[in-house]
Amino acid sequence: MFPFLKQWSRSVHGDDAPSTPELIVAAATAETGGACTTLTVWRKSLLVSCKGFTVIDPKGDLLYRVDNYARTRPQELVLMDKNGNSLLFMHRTKKIRLVDSWGIYEANDPNGEAKVPKCPIWYMRKNLKMNILSNKSDILAHIFSGSFDKKTCYIVKGSYTCKSCKIIYVPTNRTVVEIKRKEVRTKGVQIGSDVFDLVVNSGFDTGLAMAFVLLLDQMFS
Repeated sequence: MFPFLKQWSRSVHGDDAPSTPELIVAAATAETGGACTTLTVWRKSLLVSCKGFTVIDPKGDLLYRVDNYARTRPQELVLMDKNGNSLLFMHRTKKIRLVDSWGIYEANDPNGEAKVPKCPIWYMRKNLKMNILSNKSDILAHIFSGSFDKKTCYIVKGSYTCKSCKIIYVPTNRTVVEIKRKEVRTKGVQIGSDVFDLVVNSGFDTGLAMAFVLLLDQMFS
């Protein structure tokens, strides 16, 4: 049950304050549900010198981690499993903030040496119209297949800043991933915005869902 997290800070103060690891683990033991898996995402690396993310499964165990040593906006991100093996590699394809665009690659990690294919499996691009129309559009980003044929496969709607957004499969208009504020039933306890739920529908890859979260964080944090 993630015992080494209990060495971290134990204080919780206000809506944006860091949350206790024990509380995060307890909150992570949410019901899996018949068709969905709810992961708890903590916007914090387990390494003191890094920025990053820690992802906990419904049983309270470490599932994914992200450790970023870059002090400025990174050009690359790596999603790792609990053992530090690379799963997905993300590379910024557009360096201009207004047209933020990323490629997502499947990283093979034999013997601890990540090998990244030349072609991405997905592209994610910040919605330009949202900036042009002064945030009147509720579409945050478009997600394309690796062929980048400009035919949108998924759209992201809502507000990442408020941790209230959905990833929708365009052909069927079906929500496959949802980002939600974490609710805690313990009286008098508040969890900051850096801890939230990632709800993934059955049949959708949780690693890919987390990759989308990482890119939304780069685009809108």
